[in-house]
Amino acid sequence: MNTKQTDDTTQASADFAGVPKLDDQICFALYSASGLMTRLYRPLLEPLGLTYPQYLAMMALWERAPRTVGGLGEVLGLDSATLTPLLKRLEAGGFITRRRDAADERRVLLELTAKGQSLRGPAKDVAVQILCQFPRLSAVELDGLHRILAKLIAGLRETDAKAPAAD
Repeated sequence: MNTKQTDDTTQASADFAGVPKLDDQICFALYSASGLMTRLYRPLLEPLGLTYPQYLAMMALWERAPRTVGGLGEVLGLDSATLTPLLKRLEAGGFITRRRDAADERRVLLELTAKGQSLRGPAKDVAVQILCQFPRLSAVELDGLHRILAKLIAGLRETDAKAPAAD
């Protein structure tokens, strides 16, 4: 290593003295876990013809349908710009239908088709298979992790709701 590189490395280290390392950041751990979870789901969802975001939308619809597009977006934490193409793909795949609410034409209702309903059973198998991917965590630890994440999400949503809107 030449003197210039050593000086640059020393300066960079000094500039970041006291700053937590990437691996020590909670946000990075959550980001990494999210990406890995999505990758684990991919081969399990592919035979069902679903992507991970589509799977989440279908789960919300299996829990309660019909739902409005806005209501689904709220549950999933997705804005309409992200949700609309996802819903169009689900509709094109024959999993859902979209129709205007007769009581309020501004609202679009999402309903499951027979094909969409038929995926509910195989989707349960996916959830079980995913749980098998956590051999290092006991059922008690997984439950604790879920409770902590739910608490974190609730707190972050509360903080986000109080934040001033971006211009």
